[in-house]
Amino acid sequence: MEINTIPEAFQTKLRIAIMSALITGERTFKELKLFTESTDGNLGAQLSKLDNLGYLTIRKEFINRKPQTTYSLTHKGITEFKEYVYMLENLLRDSGYY
Repeated sequence: MEINTIPEAFQTKLRIAIMSALITGERTFKELKLFTESTDGNLGAQLSKLDNLGYLTIRKEFINRKPQTTYSLTHKGITEFKEYVYMLENLLRDSGYY
């Protein structure tokens, strides 16, 4: 992966924040909203985008009669996010900032 070929999934701050939150494990919509400080609509749109790109697994269930949606990264999501972070580390190292 090169800087001029950044995957669409990592081209917005919010999607990177979502991926960062999920790299350590699954999170509910509410947890992601708190972590990203995003609105429901914007967060939902970005989660849909990541889902359509094949980066997320979504689980919907009822807990105490309340709907709860939980998100986690797919193998593809984990792999490509790690490659993106590795590319950034190399870019910083090569530029002398790291």
